[in-house]
Order: sequence, then structure tokens, then C-alpha cells
Amino acid sequence: MRILFMGTPDLAAECLRAVYEKEGTEIIGVVTQTDKPKGRGMKMIPPPVKVFAEEHGIPVWQPQTLKDGAFAETLAELDPDMIIVVAYGKILPPYVLEYPKYGCVNAHGSLLPKYRGAAPIQRAIIEGETVTGITAMYMDDGIDTGDMILKLECAITDEDNFGTLHDKLAVLAGEAMCLTIDRTLDGTITREKQPDEGANYAAKITKEDSVIDFTKSSREVFNQIRGLSPMPYAMTRTPDGKLLKITAAEAPTDETSDAAAGTVLSIDGGVLRIACGGGVLTVTGVVPEGKKPMPAADYIRGRKIAAGDILKYE
Repeated sequence: MRILFMGTPDLAAECLRAVYEKEGTEIIGVVTQTDKPKGRGMKMIPPPVKVFAEEHGIPVWQPQTLKDGAFAETLAELDPDMIIVVAYGKILPPYVLEYPKYGCVNAHGSLLPKYRGAAPIQRAIIEGETVTGITAMYMDDGIDTGDMILKLECAITDEDNFGTLHDKLAVLAGEAMCLTIDRTLDGTITREKQPDEGANYAAKITKEDSVIDFTKSSREVFNQIRGLSPMPYAMTRTPDGKLLKITAAEAPTDETSDAAAGTVLSIDGGVLRIACGGGVLTVTGVVPEGKKPMPAADYIRGRKIAAGDILKYE
């Protein structure tokens, strides 16, 4: 099986690893996005998929565009049997989708048709889902609308955040693609059209998604914090206008408070207890403005917050 792999971030790199290590497959090349400047020095950083490919001697292409047949000649020279696409980040034109005899297959980070789109992992946590997974599917010209091949489920626990769930799903993505290859080769692969019922869209995370509204329930705020950690973090402001990002919190109990939403009820025990519209949120980790992530206890010891303060993003 001659496979061209298209992907960019860590999740894709982990999937690439699984397929690379699978017997009976040959990764003939990798297509990924261009290097991006990062950090204060704006150093050009290669995407994780490129790093893995170069470490293992796999040829890499980073086309600025695939439109108007820009990659057609290279694609014909590579002549893949299958193209595997995992979080590549660009729309594939018809000439790419239609080229391989075994199709373009994709590992998507949700149980389709729920959470199509750019941020399925974050949105599933934010919306309070308790189960998600990976869907292997054939790609078409829609956004995550292709026929489904198989699904692998993954529980979402209160201990999970975006980072931990991402890592679990990265492993499942590799398993899903290896199973897809096996079923293709032995002729047992099936395809199922996605139902319209239950379909929704997981839009890209924006700054507005990160702003905490403490008038919501403690469970809703807790899910928001988990869904946005370790990036880009949920955020609020202290009474002096300083930005305060929240990295971690405890699962809410049935505790309630009559205080106004956003009120810091106490700073005892190294945690911040904050009143919500329904319930109380216990914050255990923060990022003060201009600082690195730290335990709430360290922030409290810095005397930057007090009981009775009201947190609100304005």
C-alpha cells in the first residue's frame, strides 16, 4: 500500500507514526503546511508532521496552495494508492480527492456527524459531552461530510482537558487509519452515508469563546476551562483590569452561593472559590497577566487577589 500522508499538527504526527510503523505500508511522502514563525524571535518552526517525516527519511512537500492543479504533477509522480489526511488544514481540490484508487481517507476527532469542523475536541468538552471518538471516513468536497468507514469511541472524564483528550484521540486516529488500511486490503471495508440528524459544526475557537461568563453554571464554566486548556485558556479580569487566565479547576459539587456571579468567596487552602450563576467553582491553576502558568496557591501567596473581589471580563 503506497500511502501519501497529509497532515500538520501533533495529532497528525502521532497518526503518521502508527501508519509508518505498520507492516505492509509504504509512506511515499508527506504533505504539510509551511513552517510558521513563533516566539519573540519569530523563529521559523516546522510543523510536527514535518519533524517526524524528516527524522524518518520521508520526503516532505509544503505547497503554498493546492489550487489550480499546483500539486498535480507531483501527485502523478508519487502515484499513491491511498491518501491519508489528518488535520492538514487546507481544502483538497477535486483532482487530489479523486486521484488515489483507494480514495482519500480522513481521521476526524469526533463521532460524526456531530462536531464537524475545525475544533471538534474542544467543542465536545465545552458542550459537556461524556463520549467522543475518531471517525474514519472517505473525503468528499464538503467539510467532514464524507461517507463513514468506522468509529472508535473514547470516554471524556472530568479529569480530561483538551490536552489529555487530544493525546488519547491521536492514538485512536492511528488505530483507525491502520484498520482502514487492513479492511481496504482484505476487501472488508464498508462505507455509510452520514445522517443529517444530529449533525452540528465545531467552529474554530475564537477570543470570544475564551471569555468566562460567571453567570453561567459552575459546570458550564468548568467545561469551558477544560476545553480551552492547555490552549488558549479561558480568561477573565481582576478588579484592577489585569488579565487572568484559568488553567484548571475542580469538578463542581452541589455547593451553592448567594453572592454575585464572579465573586471570590475565599482564597483558603490554596484555591480560589468563585461564585457562579449556579454553583461554586474551585480554581486550582491560573496564568496571571505577564506571568507563566502557576498553581492558584502561588498566585494567592502573591497577594494579587482577595476574598470579595469580583472577576469579570470587561
